[in-house]
Amino acid sequence: MSADFVPYVALAALAGLLIGSFLNVCIYRIPRDLSVVTPRSFCPECGRAIAWYDNIPLFSFLLLRGRCRACGQSIPLSYPLVELSTSVLFAFVAYEYGWTPAALKWFLFEAILVALFWIDLEERILPNELTLGGIAVGLIFAFFIAVPSAAGELLLPDAKPAFKSLLSAAVASVVLVAPIWVLGKAYSWIRKRDALGGGDVKLLLLLSVFLGLERGLFATLVGALGGTFIGGGYMLATRRDPATYQLPFGTFLCAGASLAPLLTRWIP
Repeated sequence: MSADFVPYVALAALAGLLIGSFLNVCIYRIPRDLSVVTPRSFCPECGRAIAWYDNIPLFSFLLLRGRCRACGQSIPLSYPLVELSTSVLFAFVAYEYGWTPAALKWFLFEAILVALFWIDLEERILPNELTLGGIAVGLIFAFFIAVPSAAGELLLPDAKPAFKSLLSAAVASVVLVAPIWVLGKAYSWIRKRDALGGGDVKLLLLLSVFLGLERGLFATLVGALGGTFIGGGYMLATRRDPATYQLPFGTFLCAGASLAPLLTRWIP
């Protein structure tokens, strides 16, 4: 990495901290049907508005030692983790994609995934505002930045780039969603309980329009392995009943998907 490139990566990391701070607002407010714009940030425990100097990403948490200045209530550890993880992901996107339109696409993708990761982990829902909104944005990007998949090129090599890109997204949607949807329905029929929520299906569609088939398969595989070993290990350690415990599958999918644009550049 050249010396001139370092400030760009650092700037992306700083932007990630700021975006992560806003994502914390989204993670708390969207599941509660609250506006993400107004009112200004407040303590969920005492309702006191947070001063700007107590709302500096990451640093305010450290300076306040993880407690609200007004009421002394502990600030959830998820707040600095959201900011830090968004900063790290943005830095890696900047390093991998440089100053390009593709980087903008992946910045937005990573931000959506961070929000969905934590909302599903904490609330066991995947809000339409993020899944359906993300799908719409991904389709718009597909017109201008090719979906990273060889499917469109293989099926219609002479078609216009935008059409091949959308075709790649469509192929990925069918291949990723259909088998998991069928398995989920079969499990629900056998066990008489839902195995796959509608939010998970929308999340898979979101991954399809951004990642394409090959990287979407990578994300799904990593998510499935994470859910099996980490989620399964957690249930064993805490003695949760697998028949009643709701595993946040979307959280593991988001984790795998966040790595896909960064670790799969070798895929054609």
